[in-house]
This record gives sequence, C-alpha cells and structure tokens, in this order.
Amino acid sequence: MKPTHSPSFCQLTWFCALLLFFLFSFFRTTMASASEISYRDHCASIVPESTPTGRFSAQSPILHLATSYFKGGEQILGKKSTDQLFNSSDVYLSLYITENIYVTKTSGVYKVQARLRFRLPYQYRNYSGYGQWYHPRDVYRRRSLRFLLNGFFSEQSRKLCMVGKASWQSAEGKPRNLEAVFQFNHAKNNSTLLTSLARGTLKSLSSSNSPNYFEPIEIVSLPVLSDYNYTLASKGLGGGCQGGNDIPPDRSLSLLPRSICSRFLWRTYDFEVEYAAGCKSTSDCGPFKKNHAHLSLFAFQCSEDEEKLRYILAFDNEYHWHYQSFDPKTTLIGEGSWNSEKNQLCIVACRMLNSDKSLEDVRVGDCSVRLSIQFPLVWNITDTSSIVGLVWTNKTATDPGHFKVTSSNNNGESLPGLKYEYTQVGKARELCPRKEVVKKNGDNFPKGNSYDMRFDMSVKHSKEEIAWGNGLPIFVNSERYGENFVITEDSGIGEVEESTNIYSSQMNISYKITFSYINLKEQIASLNSSLNQWGQLVISAEGVYDADTGHLCMVGCREIHPLQSSEKSFDCEMIIDVEFPPLSSMVGSSINGVIQSRRAKTDSLYFEQLNISSSSYYTVQVQESIWRMDLEIIMVLISNTLACLFVASQLFYVKKHPEVLPFISVVMLSIITLGHMIPLVLNLEALFIKNQDQQNVILRGDGWLELNEVSVRLVSLVVFLLLLRLLQLAWTARTEGGDGNHLCAAEKKTAFVSLLLYAVGGLIAFLVELGKNGNGNGMPRSLYPAYNTTNPDQPPLMSEQSYTLRYLKSYAGLVLDGFLLPQILFNIFQNSREKALSYLFYIGTTLVRLVPHAYDLYRVHNYMRQDFYGSYIYANHSADFYSIAWDVIIPCGCIAFAVIIWLQQRFGGSCVLPQKIRELGLYEKVPVVSSE
Repeated sequence: MKPTHSPSFCQLTWFCALLLFFLFSFFRTTMASASEISYRDHCASIVPESTPTGRFSAQSPILHLATSYFKGGEQILGKKSTDQLFNSSDVYLSLYITENIYVTKTSGVYKVQARLRFRLPYQYRNYSGYGQWYHPRDVYRRRSLRFLLNGFFSEQSRKLCMVGKASWQSAEGKPRNLEAVFQFNHAKNNSTLLTSLARGTLKSLSSSNSPNYFEPIEIVSLPVLSDYNYTLASKGLGGGCQGGNDIPPDRSLSLLPRSICSRFLWRTYDFEVEYAAGCKSTSDCGPFKKNHAHLSLFAFQCSEDEEKLRYILAFDNEYHWHYQSFDPKTTLIGEGSWNSEKNQLCIVACRMLNSDKSLEDVRVGDCSVRLSIQFPLVWNITDTSSIVGLVWTNKTATDPGHFKVTSSNNNGESLPGLKYEYTQVGKARELCPRKEVVKKNGDNFPKGNSYDMRFDMSVKHSKEEIAWGNGLPIFVNSERYGENFVITEDSGIGEVEESTNIYSSQMNISYKITFSYINLKEQIASLNSSLNQWGQLVISAEGVYDADTGHLCMVGCREIHPLQSSEKSFDCEMIIDVEFPPLSSMVGSSINGVIQSRRAKTDSLYFEQLNISSSSYYTVQVQESIWRMDLEIIMVLISNTLACLFVASQLFYVKKHPEVLPFISVVMLSIITLGHMIPLVLNLEALFIKNQDQQNVILRGDGWLELNEVSVRLVSLVVFLLLLRLLQLAWTARTEGGDGNHLCAAEKKTAFVSLLLYAVGGLIAFLVELGKNGNGNGMPRSLYPAYNTTNPDQPPLMSEQSYTLRYLKSYAGLVLDGFLLPQILFNIFQNSREKALSYLFYIGTTLVRLVPHAYDLYRVHNYMRQDFYGSYIYANHSADFYSIAWDVIIPCGCIAFAVIIWLQQRFGGSCVLPQKIRELGLYEKVPVVSSE
C-alpha cells in the first residue's frame, strides 16, 4: 500500500488565496451589476439608447468646453463665498470626453464616456499637534469631485445625456456614493456670439431624504465651435476701433512675423484698471457699475483664415484669474480682430443677461462694450506698459448702461523690437558725479546686463523696517534686460548715445522698484498717495551704473494717485543711490543704498530718507556653490562606501578570528551604530519622497542633487546594517563566553568613565566655543544658522531649543570622531593585548573621520564663505565642530587614539599608563583564554 502524501502548507496557502480572489471577483461583478444605473430610465426621452457598432476613429464630435460656470449642489460642494482665503475663480468644473467614443446603429448618435470634475478650493486642515514643523502642502489640500459618466450624444439635436457615479465625503468625513444624471444642451450648428452658450444640469438620482442627495447643479458653458460664425467683429470693427486709444503706428509694435492665433490664442493678459475721474468715490464705473481693479483678457478660439478671435473679458478684484471659470455677473464675451494698419486689436464685447435667475435663462445681449489694445514700441520712465488698452461703451450718456471711459495697462510680456527712451540720465549724472575709486586686487563688480543686478531688499526708516521690496532692471543701454546678458556699446534713444561714448565702463540702466508690506510712518506719509490698489509702492527709475565701482545712481519717479482727477502725475524729484559689493566678497554681503527726496521739507510730497539693504547672492557664487555641492556629494558617497568596506573588513576579521569578539567594546560599537542610525531616522523621507524644501531654492538645479541624496542615504543604510550585525555578534559572544562576568564589569566601568569624560568634554567644548566666538547674547556665533537676512554682520537669533539641538548635533559629531575612546578604556580595565580590531577597521575609520576636517581647512582657503543654508554637504558644520582650531585638534586626537589602540594590541591595555601606576598594581591583568 502506497503512503498518502498530505498537501504541504504552501500548497494550502496558494489554494486559499486563489479561492478568495475568485470569490472577491465574483461578488464585485455581482454587486456592480446590481447597482448599475439604468440609462433607459433617465435618458431615453432625451437621446434614445442605441447599440454600438464600432469605435469612432475620426475627430471627436463632442464639443470642447473652454470655460464653465455652475451653481447649486451646496450639500456636497459647499457655498461659494467671497471671503474665501483663495481666489474665487479657483473653483471650476471641466468636462473631459474620453477616447471611448463609439458609433451606433442610429445615424449621428454616439456612445460616449466622460469625466465631470468639480475642482474646489483648498481645504484647511489643522495640524496643530505638529507644532511649527509642517509644510503648507500638509495644511491646505485641494478637493476634487469626479463623476464617471456614460451615455449618448446626438449630433442632430446637439443633446448629451449621461448617467454615472462619484465617491465623496461629507463635511463630517462620512463616505458618500453619489449617483447622478447629466443632461447637456450644446450650442447649435453655425452659432454666433449671441447663440453660443451651452447649458446643462447635473441631478441627483437619490431621494431627497437620502444622505447622498444633492440639489441640482446648473451649468452654463462657452464651447469651442468648429463652425462658429464671427458676425460682430466683421460688422463693428471694419474701420478700426472708433473712439479707442490710438498710438501712432510708428510708436506701436506689429504682430509680424507671427500670426494672430499664435500670438493671442490660449493666452491670458492681466490688466490693472484705471478709471475715469470720480470713479473712486462712486459706483458709476465700468460695464458692471462697480469699481473693479483688475481685468483679464483671454482668447479661447481663433480663426487663422479670418484673423479673428473669441474672447472672455473678466472683471474682478483678484490678480490671478483662472480661464476655466467665470462669473456671468462680471464677465463679458466678445469677438476681436487685428487691424494691421494701426497695429491694434479691436474687440466687441457683450454682457450675459439674466444671470441673477436660473442659468437656463442666461442669454447674451447688449453688445455695446468696446476694447482696443496696442503694444507700445517705446518705453520711458513714466510709462513702462507693455500693453495699453481702452474700454468704453458706444452708448450715449443718457442711455441706460452707459459707463465712463476706462483705461487699462499691463506690465507683463512684451513683443520683440521694444525700445527705451532715457530722459533722466543727464540729471542722474549731475547728482552723482563719477568717483575715482582705487580697485583692490581681484575686485570685480556685476556687469550691467547680468542676473546679478536683480535684488530683493529690506526698506528701513530710522533703523525701523517699514517694507520689503525688489529691484528689477528693465533696460541696460538699448537692450531689454535678460535678452542678451552682455554689455553692449549700442546706444538706445535719447541721451544714451552721448553717455556711452564718454564712459566705456558706465552704462545707462532703468529699473522697476516695488515695495510691499508697507508700514508708513508720519515722516514718510506722503508716499501714501503713490500706493496702488494692492498697497504697493512702485518706483520707475533710470540712471547710470558703473561696472568698475559697482555704483548705481538713478532718478526715480512715482505716480501720484489723486482722488478726483483722471490725469496722471508723477513725482520725479527723488534720487536712488546703491552700492554693489564685489563679486569676490563673501556670500551674503550686503547691497546698500538710500532713497532720498530732493524736495523741500515743506513740500507736501517730501519724505525722509529711506535706507535699503539686501544680501547679495551673485551668479558666480551660486554656480561655484552648486559645483562644490556636487563635489561634496561625491565625497560623501566615497566616504560612506569606504566606511562600508572598513566595517565589512572587521566582519571578515571576526569571522576568521571569532575568539576576539568578546574583547570588542560594546560601548564603542553602540556609539558608531547610533551615529549612523540617527541621521537615517532624521532623513528617512529622502529614501522615499522627493522633498523640494531641503535646500535653498537658489541652489536647486536639476534632479542630480536629489538623486545623490538618496544614494547617500542608501549607502548609509548599508553601513548601519553592517554595524548592527557586528554589534549583535559582539554582544552574543559576550553573553555566551565563559568569562562574561569579568568582561561585563570592565564594560560597565568603560561606560561610566566614557559618559563622565563626554560630559566634562562637552562642557569644556562649549566654554571654548563661547569664549572664542561668543557675542553679546551668550551663544557661540559658529552655532548660528548658516544664513543671513539683510545684514550678514548681525545673524538672526536662535531660539534656546534650536541652539541646544544644534550644539548637541555638533558635539555628537565630536564624540564620533573619538569613537576609539571606549575601546581604549575597555583595554585598560581588562589589560588585554588581544587584537580585537583589525588594522583596516580602526585605521580606515579614523581616516574617514579626519578627512572632513582636512577638507574643511582646504575649503576655507579656496572657496568663498558659503552662507547658503544647507549648502555644506560634506564636512557639514551642523554635524561636527569645524574651525581652523578644531580642524587641527580633532585630527591630532583621532591619530593619537589610533596609535594607542595599536600599542595596546601589541603590548597590552595598560601600556599607555605610567610605569608607577602599573607597578603599584592598581590595575590587575585579566587572564585571557588562550586560543591554543
């Protein structure tokens, strides 16, 4: 009789897993079929269901929605509020037709699949339990509601009907399964601007008392139509913009060689709106009888043949408008065409009427609004608008709906061919005569047309900070800043030609200076009249920059905003004087300057002197830092790889000589293991996620640094695991050995004396640092953060907690440098001459610890001091004590410890003690077990 073989455990496991998989698949299919929404019950009367016959391979017959507006569904979407933290236009919906489009047996009817997505505002989440250590992405999270829909579209009736589901969460966090029917009426064929709206409704299929029920969501959209008819543009703009702005053609830029579509399609132009006289105190302004501060112009469809566009004109008080959302109450839609003779874009715009009622009643009408846009060819100190426009109505003053002429401008993108007209350079030369400065050896200053001429600044009045700001060059000589970063001898227009022939190193330059977060005091209250609607002070300036001395002198102009006048006025009686530090200066050296009013103190526009300062981060310094950081990443990889090899050599050594394992100090191995474990724990996210905030943004380029950071962590993890294995072997050998009690007593003495020496050494090191680098507040300057604000001579104060943590991290590095100390004490207490450590391990690890200090000495003498936070990767100052003194003391101590270990393993553990102590017998020789 043959023996019966019972199935193995693995076979039973596989059988159970397969059975569970099939059962799960079966129930999932059954439940999906049971809960399938019937299309026939909800959509048969709109678009009858038809059997698909094949996939539709041509261009999709379903129209693309450029932008949409919706209301309703407050139970799931929440109420729209004007006092939200984020932009109100940040809420929008999108309808995406997937590639699953099928032809059916009914001609002109298509089976389609779509995703209807509601993008909602950011939701605040309270992470107070984490204290101050959070990232904004963890606090504000965007929510999106997505419906997956299936249905049919009729090309003849232009109707779409679909049913589908979405998963959602209530405000209390409870899950909801939403079922809905989506009915949509597209615009008819050959639509015009007046008939181009598309409308739809998303209705819940749940009963009104169900937690999954929501109110109907009404939708109105502007679709992109392939057969759209441009009627208003051709009728209303045949002779150009009558009544619009009219810059002469020789002073405005043309579109050539680009086409109208490539220039304007899918681009948003943002305008600051300036209203006519009296509009700041009345509501009789603009097309909506409101004083909106901002206008966004967006082209969502274009015809190359007719050279015409379809436009959205959105008026609001938000600076950044999202094209996928609009508000019918403050939005116009229009048609535009380009007048090549006048270099002018002309737009006819219409209102959306009845927007207060149901969206089914919204219609387009009242096409009386006109907009003209031109691109100025020449800028000057009082006008740097890249786009200028005019919005007006063609109605008479007695007609309802009439509004006063408004003007708008934009300081963004500009077309090629732009020029600058200098008008204040002569005055700047008179106010700031050139000084003969003796240059120090190696002193070079930023070139005029370089990235280094941009700077952020702190603005102070009488040592009190009143604002933050930035300075951005506009033109350098005749070239637009940033187009070609070289110094040219070309002259611009106006006064440039005269100046460049006299001073070869001097060049004309224009700036835009912006102050934000302003806190104006009484002595500078006159600047209030120049604040724009965002509370910013904008100064246009032009003057002379001397590349030999780093001296920038300019005349500045600020616009005065009177309450009851539409005419612009400027205060150009101010001087701006700035000194740039040499390129060879240390990183974070201060750019200093002053802004002074040249008016009499009794003048209403006079203000007291403002001081500006900024930490400079020159391009050459940043590039050098990036190169150095790449080098240091490689050095860290090499260092960790060598450490891995040295630990592996010790493992091979103890495998060959297992009798030495009990004589390796567990305290020493614990210190080394902890030294590799703690950085891994603190930087665990580098192994799995790409953290963009670990380094200063100015030092981040491509993914090279991030990739190598992960590589460093992986190699460190290998070293840690090898050390953990070595520690486990030493501990096991100690507990299983016959002489374990005596060795444990010696280990306890080692631990006690080591802790005592570490405590005393930590106090001495702190006092040394305090006496050497101390400042008024009692904290060592070398332990401050490695970054500065606007004054590098006064580092920001550390909190007590941050200071303590930073000092402990540095001292932990010092303890790791002396990792052989516990082994030396252990050898003394047991007077052992066992060769417990291999030469490669203790000599190699010692070299790994002392090379960073040698490199730091090299770095100090060969690189400019780096104050970028986190820029030191190898020989990081936050991970050990680094200075010229420490870089000499620590290597000497490491070498001395390695020599002592060599002597102990050759002549005995007590050989390093004085002869009298050994003769007195204060330390008894511990018998050792012979290997024979």
